Amino acid sequence: MAARRKVIITCAVTGAIHTPSMSPHLPVTPQEIAEAAIGAAEAGAAIVHLHARNPQNGEPDQTPEAFAKFLPVIKQRSNVVVNLTTGGAPTMSIEERVKPAATFAPEVASLNLGSMNFGLFGMLDRFGDSLKHEWERTYLSNKDIIFRNTFGQIEHVLTTCAGNDTRFEFECYDTAHLYNLKYFYDRGLVKAPLFIQTVFGLQGGIGAHPDDVAHMKRTADRLFGDNYRWSVLGAGSSQMRIAAMAIAMGGNVRVGLEDSLWAGPGKLAETNAEQVRLARTLIEGLGCDVATPDEAREMLALKGGDRVAF
Repeated sequence: MAARRKVIITCAVTGAIHTPSMSPHLPVTPQEIAEAAIGAAEAGAAIVHLHARNPQNGEPDQTPEAFAKFLPVIKQRSNVVVNLTTGGAPTMSIEERVKPAATFAPEVASLNLGSMNFGLFGMLDRFGDSLKHEWERTYLSNKDIIFRNTFGQIEHVLTTCAGNDTRFEFECYDTAHLYNLKYFYDRGLVKAPLFIQTVFGLQGGIGAHPDDVAHMKRTADRLFGDNYRWSVLGAGSSQMRIAAMAIAMGGNVRVGLEDSLWAGPGKLAETNAEQVRLARTLIEGLGCDVATPDEAREMLALKGGDRVAF
């Protein structure tokens, strides 16, 4: 009998898109972020993708000091693979964004592969009347955000982290981002197996139609052949629908409150673990198994949790 395929679940527990007034369940404090990551791991996530926030008002905080308050707790209490953002928030400089990964040398760091318009203003229609902090309204209403990820900035992240053996979750929001990754791959600045996270449904990036998912997969197959591992995230209500498509197509999945606040139509997810369990049900229902952290390390050729700097 053929072995059941292993599927990696990544859980992005808080991010920098949603704001604390949108959900009482969004992790904000260091303790909440640590507990969310550990809970996601216990539910089946092999990887946790982490941002930090100001514990007073929930604003994104990309200082290493903010990350230092929860990283050791997660490492002490879990074997989960830790993935640190270099995306931070689209309003931050690249020097700010890379500092946590450069400081803590995680097994994985995220890396955005192209500049794009970044539209969060659509969320004002749903949440505008409930915003409690002035920064939330200013941030969400800005129609002039360009998430800058130039070739020079991408190379800056790669060279800054080159000596710590960190591998990358390459976040690709459109087809051009796959071609940008091919540029760096052909020049030897990134090496296989590539971990490609295709992102669907954010305003400014590719949509969340099944044709969009298939197109990104076909393009990645053509550019990288067998030299990559594919994962998907769907924003908002498309989260589980996109996950189901990817699992059926041989991919891995990312869930978490960074990408969607929901556990069903009109139902806020109370924990990140709740979304992980939903993804696990899809994976096992489609005849696959959930990868453990150590299995994910082998699949992605990671250096191991004993070689991080936290």
